[in-house]
Amino acid sequence: MLPAPSRYFTVVAVATFWLGTSALADTTPPIDWTSLPVEEITLFYPGQSSFQWLHSREHPGARMVGRGIACKRCHDDAEQSMGNDIVSGGRLEPDPIEGKNGSLQLAVQAAHDEKNLYLRFRWKTQAERPGVMHNYMRYDGQAWAFYGGPRSAMRVRQGQEPPLYEDRLAIMIDDGDVERFAEQGCWLSCHNGMRDMPGEPAAEAVRSHPYLGEGGLGRDDVRKYLPVSRTDTSISWDKVKSPEDLAKLKERGVFLDLMQWRAARSNPVDMADDGFVLGYRLFDDGNNPFSWNVDRNSMTPQFMFDPEKVGKKSLTVSDIETGPEPAALIREENATRYNPDAEWKEGDVLPGRLLSRVDARGSAADNARVAGKWEDGSWIVTWIRPLDTGHGDDITLKRGNTYTFGFAVHDDNVTTRFHFVSFPVVVGIGKGGDITAVQLN
Repeated sequence: MLPAPSRYFTVVAVATFWLGTSALADTTPPIDWTSLPVEEITLFYPGQSSFQWLHSREHPGARMVGRGIACKRCHDDAEQSMGNDIVSGGRLEPDPIEGKNGSLQLAVQAAHDEKNLYLRFRWKTQAERPGVMHNYMRYDGQAWAFYGGPRSAMRVRQGQEPPLYEDRLAIMIDDGDVERFAEQGCWLSCHNGMRDMPGEPAAEAVRSHPYLGEGGLGRDDVRKYLPVSRTDTSISWDKVKSPEDLAKLKERGVFLDLMQWRAARSNPVDMADDGFVLGYRLFDDGNNPFSWNVDRNSMTPQFMFDPEKVGKKSLTVSDIETGPEPAALIREENATRYNPDAEWKEGDVLPGRLLSRVDARGSAADNARVAGKWEDGSWIVTWIRPLDTGHGDDITLKRGNTYTFGFAVHDDNVTTRFHFVSFPVVVGIGKGGDITAVQLN
């Protein structure tokens, strides 16, 4: 028998945070979050512990995993020690990042009414500034080039460029249609062959793949996918079922919802993106709140800051290393078309991404009421998710049901597997769970 949920989560007190940013105003009832319980979840550093490793002889618990035993039954209250062990280096982390924490505490609150699920998250960042910088471009006096990157990148490790990468909060949701997600959580979607994982294929091999490459999705790397989307017992990255078979699975509801709040690419316009995982990690139909601000043919920006609105046309290297204001280029608020004759100087910097709340549309824009605030060294993110988005590429949530969630946080300028993850978490909407969404009056 599994231990009671209270052994995994502890109620703590946090400060009041009222919903009320510009994107949320007039559409949301005020919530006194101090009146709602807080569940504190320990997220930990997983390294290269893939689905394949989980079922391999290298994993002492592989036999129990094969029998369907939940991961957290064997690892009760061990997240912090496991994360510290993995992040220090070894077989699950052959390329450790110096100074990186092994775990992170994520405080979660939840409420609901007839239409929406309301979530509030809080976590302390390792860095002393928020990770709001992402895909920046720097002018070297002659040409523009990307500048900075994640802490895992060699050029950053060697001190050639600064660590610049956005903080992120990701939520996976399963309604019971993905076999074993309730027991194994996000490990069901993480595999050898993916970016920064064992057996990562060359970009040329991915581009030549009929489904993933130039004849299909147009990708040159491998991202999340589910075991049911592959045809072999090893769940190999390249053994993908036909598009027709994947479409049938999707129609039956066999997929994971995946939503990501991004401190650089969505938070400045009070949104999060919306996607799903099946044969690959894909965005929902429509337009995200972010796009590229780079002409790939000329490698020049497409937009710059509007001097009449911002007081300057660009940022500087010193700006982005200390936390720029503004950090984001928003088409309808502070941007104007790039002027190549604007007397650009060495060290001028522009965001490589263009944001727009106005241009976001379709199912990809379902998460239109998500607001993050960084204060006292912590992020506070309030997320309003419609129970029924009206789109078939989202999981419909119903009051009186429970769902399995997986949480992940990218913190301290990292991407891909260098994040923190949770074991599966049961969220009840008007029903008991590890986290119970309280009904609003």
